[in-house]
Amino acid sequence: MNEIADRPPLSQRLADPRPALILGTLAWAAAAVVVIITGDRWSSALSTCIAGIVVGCLGYGLFALQRRAARRGSRGAQQGLL
Repeated sequence: MNEIADRPPLSQRLADPRPALILGTLAWAAAAVVVIITGDRWSSALSTCIAGIVVGCLGYGLFALQRRAARRGSRGAQQGLL
């Protein structure tokens, strides 16, 4: 018996990565603003916040590319992004 095949699919709301990507990136941006306001502009905390923002933007860009490929019908595209 295959347990993975027996599981029901996730609802569209739970399978959509956009809210997590957007909220995570906004959280890093808010943290960067707090670090800047506190006056510690060149600390490692600011560079960590900037890295979090960049990774969030890259993640959303990758998601957008995969979604575009899935809508186009590309064979190598991730499934379930339409």
